[in-house]
Amino acid sequence: MKHLDKLLFAVMMLMAVGLRAQNSDNPWAISFGINAVDTKASAAGGKNVFDEHISQPFNVSEYWNILPSVSYISVAKSIGNNFSVGIQGSVNKISKFVVYDPRNPNHNSTGHIVVNPGNLMYYAVDVSAKYSFMSLVKSKVIEPSLSLGGGYNWLGDNNFASLNPGAGLTFWFTENVGLALASSYKINSIFSGDRSAPGDKYTPNKVSHFQHTAGITFQFGGKDTDGDGVYDKDDACPEVAGLKQFNGCPDTDGDGIIDGSDACPTEFGLAALNGCPDTDGDGVADKDDACPDTAGLAIFKGCPDTDGDGLADKDDKCPTVAGPKANGGCPVLDSDKDGVADKDDDCPTVAGPASNKGCPEVTREVDENLKTISKLVYFEPGTATLKKKGTPVSLEEMNAIIKNYPNAKFSVEGHTDSDGSNAYNQKLSEDRANAVKNALVAKGVNSNNLITAGFGETKPVATNKTKAGKAKNRRTELKHVSSK
Repeated sequence: MKHLDKLLFAVMMLMAVGLRAQNSDNPWAISFGINAVDTKASAAGGKNVFDEHISQPFNVSEYWNILPSVSYISVAKSIGNNFSVGIQGSVNKISKFVVYDPRNPNHNSTGHIVVNPGNLMYYAVDVSAKYSFMSLVKSKVIEPSLSLGGGYNWLGDNNFASLNPGAGLTFWFTENVGLALASSYKINSIFSGDRSAPGDKYTPNKVSHFQHTAGITFQFGGKDTDGDGVYDKDDACPEVAGLKQFNGCPDTDGDGIIDGSDACPTEFGLAALNGCPDTDGDGVADKDDACPDTAGLAIFKGCPDTDGDGLADKDDKCPTVAGPKANGGCPVLDSDKDGVADKDDDCPTVAGPASNKGCPEVTREVDENLKTISKLVYFEPGTATLKKKGTPVSLEEMNAIIKNYPNAKFSVEGHTDSDGSNAYNQKLSEDRANAVKNALVAKGVNSNNLITAGFGETKPVATNKTKAGKAKNRRTELKHVSSK
């Protein structure tokens, strides 16, 4: 019989080692804690089989043998489909051996007596296959299970094999750490019925018994390279941290499209545009939209064509009025009817020849008129300050003439009388020319149409020997120089 026990033990060990584990989350588990051995279950005495073996299972203080230290350790591995296999080693000390002896005057109310067989050391090595009902109960915290296995037990000088049906309940504090409670009934009677030593019912031999365990269990072995909480085996992007709902792949912009399928992974976008945004809502992704803030047409890369002339507004010189592309999208207009289209006409409201870009030419008569009017602008003696008497009227007249020739250039020339040095008068004449230019610009003349020059006292128009003559010499003259 001893050889049969050893053979059974060896077969069970080979089964445990030879089972090929399949990949699963944290396939390995290690547990350790305390164990209790209860010999009451095989002591007989009871109304029926159930009562004989199961009655009073939690009479801890009277029946259970417990070492006050870590007394078991187990290692298990998942093999898939809710199954796992494991091996467990345990140690205990039997100081409470339960015997059914109603004739003994010290028996309890059920006819049992508890004796100390001499603090026998108890050792056991067990292997088992466990089935978890965690997925069935749909819980992430509570894991009920059933197990079946076998083991080899040492009790003092005796040793024996056992068949171990059992049940367990684990409470998971986290995904990897839990409190494991388990009980197994280690049946020896199928191999040998010698519960007690021959001729001595108070000395244990090969005892069927309950073994209860309570301890901490740790699951490990699952690989999560990127640390995103999704194990590599289930992670479609194992090298990059991502989200569980996307099988471990990232969605940087949070638009519901994983980065690998998102044409714009850093910008919140639309599924219809492969994850790219469309700010103006025209159906053209911003990255392809030449006018991303204004709704437009796909044929114009998202830009509008307000006047519908086939030219995008951004390229249309007249975006609100239809016109030919050759004319920049503008209608061919000639407001002043001078034969020069407005787009080419520097003076679209004043008729002029094409040779002068549609602007009127400054005639000799106009030029002479300007010279005459400009001589009526006078200055205070020795200054570039315009005299208030008569000068404003002259400036208005010059302004009215110059505005009719927007592409013509006019020279404002300053002059002085002979009082003072040549250098002083030269500077004064330049200041006077600039004073007139500034006055005309203030009235709306384009400064680009005016140039200035100073001639000091070199070009008098009257004698400097009289007060009246000197007054005439303190003047400016305006003359046409050229057209643009």
